[in-house]
Amino acid sequence: MSEAHTKPFIEHLEDLRKTIIRCALAFAIGMGLAIPFAPWILYALKLPLKWAKIPDPDKFLKILDVTGGLSIATQTVFWSGLLISAPFIIYFIWSFIFPGLTNRERKAVTNSMGFALVLFVAGVLTGYFLAIAPGVKVMLWFGEWMGASQDFFLATDYIRFVVILLLSFGICFELPIILLILGQLGIITSTQLREKRSHAFVVILVIAAIVTPTTDPFTQLAMAVPMAVLYEVCIWIIWSKERKEAMTGTPSQDQAK
Repeated sequence: MSEAHTKPFIEHLEDLRKTIIRCALAFAIGMGLAIPFAPWILYALKLPLKWAKIPDPDKFLKILDVTGGLSIATQTVFWSGLLISAPFIIYFIWSFIFPGLTNRERKAVTNSMGFALVLFVAGVLTGYFLAIAPGVKVMLWFGEWMGASQDFFLATDYIRFVVILLLSFGICFELPIILLILGQLGIITSTQLREKRSHAFVVILVIAAIVTPTTDPFTQLAMAVPMAVLYEVCIWIIWSKERKEAMTGTPSQDQAK
């Protein structure tokens, strides 16, 4: 690469420092945005309890100590700020890696950023509408099955559970971006993805089982099925790119200029 040069170690440390500062600022801004909306955010997080047939979600979530109200506000702002800032933090980390990439690799990553944001939001929405309520039902069922029924959840534990679940969905929905980038670079082909489809589905199921904070199969399938669909979409997108290149005579292994 004509533009390539080796940075001194101290410059890499400076770049890392700037990346950490940017991530921290994004997180702080995310929390700042969440502060005035904290009561509405908590209301939205409680809605899945209604979908789980909890009669009175307000009474079902309990505060057991004097500082419980402050703890709920802090938890809501903290986890909401992390959820809001997560796509930007991922972008800043990619920006830190950028200097080590060629122009062609940078273009492939940049072209995928918009799709990455859409996938993150889609993952969060999928977790919110399809996974939280069934997850709550399963947790309550396990308690009853073990003879230790739960009359309430600690509000702070519930908030942590919900946001970690949403983050898990959002991040896992980002995995197809890796396939698209590798396909853009010509490292993998649609044929290879088709041939490894069965292996990929097994990996998806394993990831869903590990990442989801619940042990119920429905929540895991709520994550695995959309990821499997996205895998097929990646195959189609990469195949379309290969077909276009074949029709135009453009080689898939162009060198960066």
